[in-house]
Amino acid sequence: MSKIFTPTNQIRLTNVAIVRLKKGGKRFEIACYKNKVLSWRSNSEKDIDEVLQTHTVFTNVSKGQAAKKDELQKAFNKTDETEICKEILSKGELQVSEKERQSVLDTQLNSIVNSVAALCVNPETRRPYSASIIEKSLKDAHFSVKMNKNTKQNTLEAIKMLREHLPIERSRMKLRVSFAGKEGGGKLKESVVKLANAVEHEEWEESTLHLTLLIDPGQYRVIDELVRNETKGKGLLELLELKEVVENEEVF
Repeated sequence: MSKIFTPTNQIRLTNVAIVRLKKGGKRFEIACYKNKVLSWRSNSEKDIDEVLQTHTVFTNVSKGQAAKKDELQKAFNKTDETEICKEILSKGELQVSEKERQSVLDTQLNSIVNSVAALCVNPETRRPYSASIIEKSLKDAHFSVKMNKNTKQNTLEAIKMLREHLPIERSRMKLRVSFAGKEGGGKLKESVVKLANAVEHEEWEESTLHLTLLIDPGQYRVIDELVRNETKGKGLLELLELKEVVENEEVF
């Protein structure tokens, strides 16, 4: 069990994950909670206090050696340790055992595969690829997860590599969903709308509701299953068109 020393007291930390960054010819480390580093990098965790075990910057976490103010100033041009911790979190390398590293890589790869499957389509069939096809294609392309990058950055890199191996586009689907009010009513409409990026048009034709939606490809099967189940097969889904997502558009 590691012991961390601060200038005022001694803290015994457990469940420690160390993130290390070399800068200005010197090594700097921070002590984090395991499983929280990747959450911070993927923006699913936004509270820095849930990530850091202490806001102290170390030269060696295991030995409890805190970095000196002049060392921080020389390397980072600042001494605010919370801000420096954030920089190390963003740019540093997570120190884990080989077994832990493989587990983290497997988890990240699964997230990346699911993200690609949710955001992309085969432009020839206008349908999303299955996760298994995405995963196999990434392995064929020799894609490797970068642990110092978040899921979004890794996903964008994966899509770029996949384009060299199979027809794939980042797209959104324009979908027309139709069902009778008595077969789902407001509850079904509310559930379907929550799964869409936007509602482009809504109209009633007698007792039938028609919704024109813009969705991520990965939501197609979810909406299809939802409508079929709630309307007992009487609902209708029509794919109207694909809308290509430009490279600099926010899609996550």
